[in-house]
Amino acid sequence: MDDTRLTTDEDAVRKHLEAVLETTVETVSVLADGLNVLLEAETPGGSIVIRRPTDLRETDLFVDLETEYRVMEHLSSTRIRTPEPLVFVDESTTLEGPWFAMRKRAGDPVPLGSTLPARFQDPASRRRLATELLDTLAAIHTLETRPVAPVLEHVPPVEQIERAMTRLEAAESTTNRAWTELRTLGQRLRVNAPATVEPTLVHGDYRPGNCLFAGTDRPALTAVLDWETAMLGDPHTELGYLLLRWHDAGDTGICLEEIERAFDRPEALADIRRANREGLAPFTGRPGSPTRGDLVERYERQTGRRFRADRFYRAHAAFLLATVWVDLHRRTLEAGQRSDREPHIAYMTALAGAVLDGDLPL
Repeated sequence: MDDTRLTTDEDAVRKHLEAVLETTVETVSVLADGLNVLLEAETPGGSIVIRRPTDLRETDLFVDLETEYRVMEHLSSTRIRTPEPLVFVDESTTLEGPWFAMRKRAGDPVPLGSTLPARFQDPASRRRLATELLDTLAAIHTLETRPVAPVLEHVPPVEQIERAMTRLEAAESTTNRAWTELRTLGQRLRVNAPATVEPTLVHGDYRPGNCLFAGTDRPALTAVLDWETAMLGDPHTELGYLLLRWHDAGDTGICLEEIERAFDRPEALADIRRANREGLAPFTGRPGSPTRGDLVERYERQTGRRFRADRFYRAHAAFLLATVWVDLHRRTLEAGQRSDREPHIAYMTALAGAVLDGDLPL
C-alpha cells in the first residue's frame, strides 16, 4: 500500500467498515504500512483508525492483535491516555485478517532524531514535554497488574536478552555475518543482570515517537500508541530505554573512528555523527529539558521505586534496540533490497558497551 490510496477495493473496504462500525464511512485512506497497516476512516462522528498487523509482527517481540486490543481496552478505564478501542474483528476476508478500530487522537509524535514542532521549541515546552513523558511512564508502572495478567506474558530482562540472542542466531545465515560484538554484549548483560523486581505493566517501546503531543503553546501528551510490545516486566528496563534517548549537556559521545573506517555510507555516518554529538533525541539536550538525574528523581518519587543499576538498564535498552535493527536489516536483505542499517547497529552496539563500561556519564 502507498500513502494515499488503497490497493484493494476501496468501496468493499468502506462497506465492510460501515457494517461493523454501524456508521457511515465517507472516505478511507492509508496512514501507514509497516508493522501494521493503518487506515483512517472518516465518519460523521470523527476519524476512526483501523489497525491490521502485517507479517513483520510475526516474532516473539510482539503480542498478537487481540492481546494488544485487550490491553488498550483495559487502559481505557484507567488514567493512562490511549486511543479509545471500539471493536475487535477476529477475521476479515475484506481486510485480509484480524483488525481493530480505535478513535483517532489529536497530536503529533516526535520520531527518533527529529526536532520538536516549532511551537514547542522553547525551554518551558521542553520541560513540559519531558515531565509529561515521565509522569505517564510512572503512571503506567503503578497500575494494578491483575486485570492484564491473564493476557500478558511475564518477560524479565534476562529472558528479553535470551530471545534477542536467538533472533541474532537466526539473522546470521541471512545477513552472511556473525554479530560477534553484539553477542558478546548480550552475554555480558546476561551475567550482570540485577536482581528480579516485582513486575509491572510495561509498554515495551515507550518513547516520544510512540506518544502524541497536542497543544498550542505547551505540549500535552494525548495518547500512548502502539501497545503491540506490551508485557509484564521489569519497569526499570523501560526507564532505561527512555534515558538512553536523553542527552545531558556534558555528554561527549563515543569514539567513532572504527565505525567510520568500517563503513562507506556517507548518509548513515552523518546521522550517526549527529546522534553522537546531540543525542538520539536532540531536543533533550537543549535549554529547559531536565537531566537524566532529574528524570530518575521524579520517577522514584512518583513510583516509590529506587532505580539502581542505571548502566545495566541503559545498555540493555541499547542492546535490544540494536538486535531489533539486526532483524529489520535481515528482513530488508531477504526482500532483495539494500539496507543501510549496519553502521547504525555498530554504533548502538558500541554505545551500549561504553555505557556498560562506565565510559559515558550517568
